[in-house]
Amino acid sequence: MDIGHKIRQLRILKGLTQKELADRTELSKGFISQVERNHTSPSIATLIDILQCLGTTPAEFFNDIPEEQVVFVKEDYFEKQDHERHNTIKWIIPNAQKNQMEPILLKLEAGGSTNMDHPHEGEEFGYVLSGVITITLGSQTYKAKKGDSFYFVPSCTHFITSKTGAVILWVSSPPSF
Repeated sequence: MDIGHKIRQLRILKGLTQKELADRTELSKGFISQVERNHTSPSIATLIDILQCLGTTPAEFFNDIPEEQVVFVKEDYFEKQDHERHNTIKWIIPNAQKNQMEPILLKLEAGGSTNMDHPHEGEEFGYVLSGVITITLGSQTYKAKKGDSFYFVPSCTHFITSKTGAVILWVSSPPSF
């Protein structure tokens, strides 16, 4: 672990200059600079003082849980084409099945349908980015067009079709695709 770099990151995150941190810890600006560049190591007591002024604890500071990816670009997406149903699903948050919600981007070709047709626990939400879709919930059907959204509890057989093609942002909680 690069202690100096981590202290510098915390200081910047708190909006403090080296001088302000030095004043709060009763240390010199030069000492703070040397710690941040790993030219010197603070004693445990001094490190605890620095961390206290930065609003953290030693346990939080030394917890090396890797940061989770927050932003995903096109290259991160996982895509699956279903030629039988004439659709393409893009998982726009990779490995989202471990989350409470699983957003996907669904592209239905003309005459395409979804492969999510069984009842399951949870909720489903969608937003039609382009085209027109038919949502079938049991024996009921609903139309939605570009700019429309939909929400339902998937307690019965359900699927989405499009005669002309459509692109949908679809969120399922818990993940079930």
